[in-house]
Amino acid sequence: MKAVVIIPALNPDEKLITLVEKLKHYDLTTIIINDGSAPGYEIIFDILREKLDCVVRVHSKNMGKGVALKTGMAYAANIYPDAPGYVTADADGQHAPEDILNVARMLEENPASLILGTRDFNNVKTPFKSKWGNRITSLAYLLSTGERCPDTQTGLRGIPMSWTKELLKIPGDRYEYEMNVLLEAGKSRIPFVEVPIETIYLNENKASHFHAIKDSARIYLNILKFSLSSFVSAIVDNSVFTLLMQIAFGATSLGILEATIIARVMSGGVNYLLNKHWVFQNTDREGKAALQYAILFISQMLLSWFFVSSLSSLPIHLTVLKICVDTGLFIGSYLIQKNFIFGESRKEYRLK
Repeated sequence: MKAVVIIPALNPDEKLITLVEKLKHYDLTTIIINDGSAPGYEIIFDILREKLDCVVRVHSKNMGKGVALKTGMAYAANIYPDAPGYVTADADGQHAPEDILNVARMLEENPASLILGTRDFNNVKTPFKSKWGNRITSLAYLLSTGERCPDTQTGLRGIPMSWTKELLKIPGDRYEYEMNVLLEAGKSRIPFVEVPIETIYLNENKASHFHAIKDSARIYLNILKFSLSSFVSAIVDNSVFTLLMQIAFGATSLGILEATIIARVMSGGVNYLLNKHWVFQNTDREGKAALQYAILFISQMLLSWFFVSSLSSLPIHLTVLKICVDTGLFIGSYLIQKNFIFGESRKEYRLK
């Protein structure tokens, strides 16, 4: 069986009928979610239901695109459990039927991957808001997850049936749901497969519900939490280091090493607990993550000692020098913890 196409619709026009006609020609099963459309649009849904033999699910009031997608996926999982997954598309004509078909085919070939219909943002016709908004969120997404996603705004996606259970749990009732799906996919290491699609904008994309600042803030939240965790740990680390250097150790290579070890052990325990349970919300058992963190912890400690000792002859206070060195190790530590220590291994979810 082919993938099931799910299209949320709010007050659609004839473009939706034209789209479904072409999808029917491609022998693609289509589920339309009437997300609280006004009564005057019922004629559109009647045509879809009666003349095109299309499944139409109805929300009595507008619930939002996120809820509509969940409604469609829950229905499809129950009625078409043998389908490889779902293809989500928009009702406003921004997704060409040929591209929807290509995404469906790619999902059939890669049933454990997230298929992304990816537009060319270097196209001269791309509106400024879409081009730069996407670049901002793509960069934020890369920093947050370690995964590359060149088109974070795309609504044309192929989603594995095996991921249904997780999809229905992902928060978000409206347009933020699609960004949350991408974040969860990156966190869970769901492989991405990109399918080039036609770039179609209607009326300069003025009706877009994408907000670069708001959507980027959602991504940056994880980086902010990691920064706060590191800041708290740095306070512990540098306070203990400074205290030990003043009352116990001299400014020798051995003294710096001893103070670094004691300070880093204390701050490392604080950092591990904050990162595991608050920043990355990792639920794996302690053993593996603790061992990996210990290796990273020791490596950072030795690198910190090496660079501080090597540069201690400079006319800079040792504490200031240590802060500069540790700041340089910050980005590498974040990416390693995010992608290897507290990230989940790539997996295929099964609907029980």
